[in-house]
Amino acid sequence: MTKFHIAGEFSDSKSGEVTEIRNPATGEVVDTVPKGTEEDARRAVDSAHEAFEEWSQTPPTTRGSFLYQGAQKVREAEGELSILLTQEQGKPKKEAILELRRFASTLEYYAGLGVSIRGSYIPLHDHNRYGMIIKRPIGVCGAIVPWNFPVSLMGNKIAPALVAGNTVVVKPASTTPLTSIRCIEILNKTGLPKGVLNIVTGPGAIVGEELLRNPKVRKIGFTGETETGKHVMSVAAQEIKRVTLELGGSDPLIVCEDADLDGAVKAAAVGRFFNCGQACLAIKRLYLFEKIADPFIEKLIERVKRLKIGNGLEEGTIIGPLHTQKQREEVESQVEDAQKSGAKVLTGGKRPTGSEFDKGFFYLPTLLSDVPDSGKIVQEECFGPALPIFRVKNLEEAIEKANSSIYGLGSSIWTQDFSKAHYAAERIEAGYTWINSIQTIYDELPFGGLKHSGLGKEHGIEALEHYLETKSIVIAT
Repeated sequence: MTKFHIAGEFSDSKSGEVTEIRNPATGEVVDTVPKGTEEDARRAVDSAHEAFEEWSQTPPTTRGSFLYQGAQKVREAEGELSILLTQEQGKPKKEAILELRRFASTLEYYAGLGVSIRGSYIPLHDHNRYGMIIKRPIGVCGAIVPWNFPVSLMGNKIAPALVAGNTVVVKPASTTPLTSIRCIEILNKTGLPKGVLNIVTGPGAIVGEELLRNPKVRKIGFTGETETGKHVMSVAAQEIKRVTLELGGSDPLIVCEDADLDGAVKAAAVGRFFNCGQACLAIKRLYLFEKIADPFIEKLIERVKRLKIGNGLEEGTIIGPLHTQKQREEVESQVEDAQKSGAKVLTGGKRPTGSEFDKGFFYLPTLLSDVPDSGKIVQEECFGPALPIFRVKNLEEAIEKANSSIYGLGSSIWTQDFSKAHYAAERIEAGYTWINSIQTIYDELPFGGLKHSGLGKEHGIEALEHYLETKSIVIAT
């Protein structure tokens, strides 16, 4: 059994209960973890609270050095960690390696930002007085992490929190805690003071709720469904906790008549089917100018049909299983709803056949045309490998349809005309826009959604600001 970490030590749940972690591709038990209780979460919070004073007074560069050391250790353990991540989450091993490298890069980026924490001097109009603005850490931070990118999304929260001088309690998703626990163990072995970084596994309604309600927790970083994010925001408000919410998305991709079609086709395939489509930032709506729609669709169908589906540990696998049976059923429901409304399945639209797929939650990569705007797959977030395709007359229509969603996380446009690209980037209601580029997140750029896609920013120096208090001081000479 893999135990969670409290105060730098392995710990069991006070209840003695455990949760089985199963491989989505085979149904086999990978390991078990303690099923945490409110008391376990409270112990972790108390540990973080006790460690805060010393850690907050540690020089930022020293705090950053622990992150940097941890990043190097994670890179060294990449082989074993990638297998574990594939087994518990289902993604291909190649994608698991990319996620672990992203986690290490995020740690390294914020390790170097410790020197950027600074205040300022302000002249005042009163005689013989001046002002100072200083930055202080907030306190104990709760990091609530989802199952789709359990390691990299954990890094988005713990790295800026720690380098800013806060202490952290991580609550991983109940189905993907193993690699996260192992990474926390690696970080703690760098010499982090006990209690600075803790992780507790267990149900969100118990462990997560304790983090939301405990008055010693002063900040919550949450990634997950929009409805759950609303609950997080509501409960956190009772204690006036700061929150960063990275929620759902329905990202549009617009392809103009002058676009590099081969590049755009690749971007559509990678953007929709990476991690079996289980990404907040996945491309979920494709808008094609009429003039290039037919050749684009033909190229995309051909590319999608070549994607190998299977167990993530098998050589050459591009698409693994969906993470749970519920997740697969939800995608199936959205595709069936679209078909009932007149949509056509261009490829996929069903489960693969064969004994190798019988025990896993597999679903073929799917392309749909003639989907009504009222369809569930358009109005809801589709968290799986299905992509509706629409034809538009011009850029104005494409932007109008792109903005018709309640979500505003990411967006993309492909065109050789920079004036079109600039026009679209300014008008699309999204926190991120890629121009002629496959969707890649950069630590240097702030990331966060508009509308129902979230609140606050992760990545960039802007994320660091979300883990710091600003205090004003007046000094009379």
